[in-house]
Amino acid sequence: MFPDGIPYSKRFFDLLFTSIGLVIISPVLAIIAILVRMTHGKPILFHQIRPGYLGKPFCNLKFRTMLDTRDANGNLLPDDERITPLGHFLRVTSLDELPELFNVIRGEMSLVGPRPLLLEYLDRYTTEQARRHEVLPGITGWAQVNGRNILTWEDKFRYDVWYVDHRSLGLDINILWITFWKVLKREGISQPGHATAEKFMGSKEQPDE
Repeated sequence: MFPDGIPYSKRFFDLLFTSIGLVIISPVLAIIAILVRMTHGKPILFHQIRPGYLGKPFCNLKFRTMLDTRDANGNLLPDDERITPLGHFLRVTSLDELPELFNVIRGEMSLVGPRPLLLEYLDRYTTEQARRHEVLPGITGWAQVNGRNILTWEDKFRYDVWYVDHRSLGLDINILWITFWKVLKREGISQPGHATAEKFMGSKEQPDE
């Protein structure tokens, strides 16, 4: 089953290449799982509820990259103090996102689409920015191959909405190809001064401008 409004051709493409990919990389998944278990303990996977197609929540899966280290008051330490060398490696190589392939199999994500962000951001989008949820979220996307985390939030959302308006299988294949080279070059992994990117607190622009 998959959401109404998602083209059958896109779903077939996702299932075909994800299934083949999972068979090929299964030894890699097993090795990473063992290393994460040894370094970070349980659980191996990081589970977080994210908004998907039309903002509907789903459980996003990733390999854990951080420890649960807390301060004297029981609050989690900043991300850059909890990420481990293994976690940093998984992030810069994007290997931490491989479990999202199971989200693709379950029909909650696509190989290509706007990245699934935090639920708390839903109320902060302008009407135009919220259009990013008109398609399934993706493991990679147009914003990722055009700068990823070095982009401003407004630029990311403009790329996301551009993808919504121009999406096609040809564009998806092109994005996947560019992603492969971006990952090899390790470009756009994080913003300066942040483990990944600063939180989105709301658009700096007016909704209708």
